[in-house]
Amino acid sequence: MTTMTDFDTECEDVSFSGITMDTLGRFLAEYSAWLWGSGATCVRIDKNVSRIAMTYGYMADVAVMPRHVTVCLSDEGGNVHTYTQRVVRAGINFDLNTELSALSWSIRDGKLSLDDAEKRFRTIVGQPYGNNFNILWLTSLANASFCRLFGGDAAAMGVVFFATAAGYFLKQRFLREKMDIRVIFFLCAFISASLASGCGLFGWGATPGVAVATSVLYLIPGVPYINAASDMLASHYLCSFSRFADAVILTASLSLGLLTSITVMNNCL
Repeated sequence: MTTMTDFDTECEDVSFSGITMDTLGRFLAEYSAWLWGSGATCVRIDKNVSRIAMTYGYMADVAVMPRHVTVCLSDEGGNVHTYTQRVVRAGINFDLNTELSALSWSIRDGKLSLDDAEKRFRTIVGQPYGNNFNILWLTSLANASFCRLFGGDAAAMGVVFFATAAGYFLKQRFLREKMDIRVIFFLCAFISASLASGCGLFGWGATPGVAVATSVLYLIPGVPYINAASDMLASHYLCSFSRFADAVILTASLSLGLLTSITVMNNCL
């Protein structure tokens, strides 16, 4: 078996129905890396890749690691080659996840050529997803609703709305700058909680504690926790532990930001 980096020098392309194993393997490795990076579970990655490979006359096995995805292709002649791709950190993106999954079905049902499939793949991964402004105000509204669910009054809801908007806006900017995600969670939690402390500082409403506590809920990494559980049930233990560890670290980062804000703002009272 050979890796993607030395395949060209050690082996010749193996053709099946006009599709070379090398071309297909490279495509599937990158396709898998984008699926993993957008928040797909290991089960979905495995099914999608197998579906595409079978359409072109190959069998595929996928090994998903915390930082790399490996696709092993085999044909009827017993030729087996392995392709490895570094995981793409695209962030949790359900639109991208859905589009990439739909592509696998289009390949199977529409019998797309590999060239057409690659063109569509480039279009999918190259387009912007979601209106940042819409996501911003909807996230803020959702967090304000959480404040109400936990007993916050109207003043607390209003403060949480603006605190969430400020924190999420900075999160979007920091992500575009490719800042370390742990630092982002710490800073955004600190800023949102500090702004929410205005309820206590200025005497707005009767539930300042609820405002501070719920101002950082938008940062809770729920999808990684859910994916970790899904991967565990599917016996992808390494990926499950990896995702769970990432989620715990992010939770600790936002908790530290919240704690720092409470300490600073209490000193200002």
